[in-house]
Amino acid sequence: MGIDAMPTRPMFHTDTALATGLRELLRQLEERLALRSPVNVYLAGGMAVHLFTGSRVTTDVDAEFGSRVFIPSDLIVDVTLEDGARQAVYFDTNYNASFALMHEDYLDDAIALDLGTAHIKLHVLSPLDLAVSKIARFADNDKEDIAALVRLGLTTADEIEHRATSALCGYVGGLAMLRLNLRDALALARQVEAEKSVVQTREQ
Repeated sequence: MGIDAMPTRPMFHTDTALATGLRELLRQLEERLALRSPVNVYLAGGMAVHLFTGSRVTTDVDAEFGSRVFIPSDLIVDVTLEDGARQAVYFDTNYNASFALMHEDYLDDAIALDLGTAHIKLHVLSPLDLAVSKIARFADNDKEDIAALVRLGLTTADEIEHRATSALCGYVGGLAMLRLNLRDALALARQVEAEKSVVQTREQ
């Protein structure tokens, strides 16, 4: 376990429509591949954030596989969200973890989650590594994800700073923009922490 990992196991939201869709997607993949031995799957992106927060809505599944597998292009699961909207859950076959900022221990620190599949062993990136993975792109939804993870107490600005700084040496890409994104991500995280502190003070 990496030294930056959160000490307690977070709660997963596995009873939502999206989580149900993910479970069915993994079940169908296992069936289509006729798996007979375990395959590790590491979940990142918005779906992982949803499992921790219960609020993020995304339908493309960013997943890294521990073994080489073929993802059928027609593997899609239709779900009805809590607000009645219909969505299709599917694997993003263009997902590549090397494009994100990732600490060298991110796979080791991923958290196992049993969704009932016999051979697909699901692991969800830790909240800390999810937050760090959002820094390289740092689009609006990435900012919202970082804020949500910090707001729920699943990671902190100091942890993000330490983990991200440690991960910089392994990043493939322009470091100048990445450092600017990291600066802004930390400012965002600290702003959320300050807002939390004000709310907690008022409630006391």
